[in-house]
Amino acid sequence: MGWDLELRILNDAIRIAGAEAMRLASEGFEIHTKSDRSPVTSADLAVNEILRSRLLAAFPLDGWLSEESPDGPARLEKARVWIIDPIDGTKAFIRREPEFCISVALVDKGRPVAAAIFNPSTDELFAATRGGGLHLNHKPVSQQEHPIDRQPVIALSPWGQDGGPSKSVEAHATSRPMRSIAWALALAASGRIHAVATFEPENEWDVAAGALLIEEAGGTMQDGSGRILAFNRPDPRYCGIIATSPLCPAPVMQQLRALSRMSK
Repeated sequence: MGWDLELRILNDAIRIAGAEAMRLASEGFEIHTKSDRSPVTSADLAVNEILRSRLLAAFPLDGWLSEESPDGPARLEKARVWIIDPIDGTKAFIRREPEFCISVALVDKGRPVAAAIFNPSTDELFAATRGGGLHLNHKPVSQQEHPIDRQPVIALSPWGQDGGPSKSVEAHATSRPMRSIAWALALAASGRIHAVATFEPENEWDVAAGALLIEEAGGTMQDGSGRILAFNRPDPRYCGIIATSPLCPAPVMQQLRALSRMSK
């Protein structure tokens, strides 16, 4: 079964949502604090509603899991579920830093089958369907665009940037801060960076789209315990994420596995 129709509708919806996010970034938005003390803006909610209305209008039998929608058991009865992070990197959005993105995946029987990550600040839309390869703005992505002899770069979560973990990778790679895990996964899939590592809990909506992009690019992705990712679970959280691009050198992979063991 192909997923071209779903991806086409997703691409249209995510660009409309991105345009609204940029409008609000320019004209102003409200900021609130959620119960977990993380920020949410009126832009997050507006993007969520655009995606929900358009995707579920096209596919009304599908389930829904979003950071900015109430969760419930109904999605667990669905074979197909849309998993959404309306704005991943809300703090970057608030600061007008071009490292936030919209992340959307369609999951079928626990596996992502169509996905898109859109950075409206840079007008870059990474998208993939299962078996269809990775595309950027509708053109296939070639890993050969990036020299293989350059210093490897790893995007690390704040925990990894603080102290020992970042020091332990310096012999093998340069670390860079991670403001949006979804955007970091898109960069790794495209070969712009070599790996992504976070050892804090992550949610399915943070990584569902990136997981398919990484896979279609020929990379690898697992949770912090080394397990293959499954989606649309009752508890949609992971104990960290490690993802590598096809260009990631073996010593870097080995170091990331060692860091994963340290974090447990």
